Amino acid sequence: MRYIVAVWATPLVLFWGWYFLSINDLNFGYPILSRALNLAIFDLYGELLGINPIKIPWMIAKACIFDTCILLAIWAFRRRKLIAEKVTGWRASPRTEMRRASVAGRVHPAE
Repeated sequence: MRYIVAVWATPLVLFWGWYFLSINDLNFGYPILSRALNLAIFDLYGELLGINPIKIPWMIAKACIFDTCILLAIWAFRRRKLIAEKVTGWRASPRTEMRRASVAGRVHPAE
């Protein structure tokens, strides 16, 4: 599972790192990190896709969120027994029982 997370996270870190460095023009002398190249790339993608270039980063962000949700669902499915045990443990904890009893009016805290 850690390899899947690494394969998932690497392009995200590279893309969003490049995007935020280039959109803020923090290029450190590298032309690939310049704002001009960022705008040129998104203009090219906008022309190829036939959409406004300003919408492209938001579309990528939505795709990243969707991929993250899928990956989290797979992770939760693989660990469903452990998660069920934790939830059962939380429901049976003494603090939860005290809270339920005080809401029902059976236990009054000492003043």
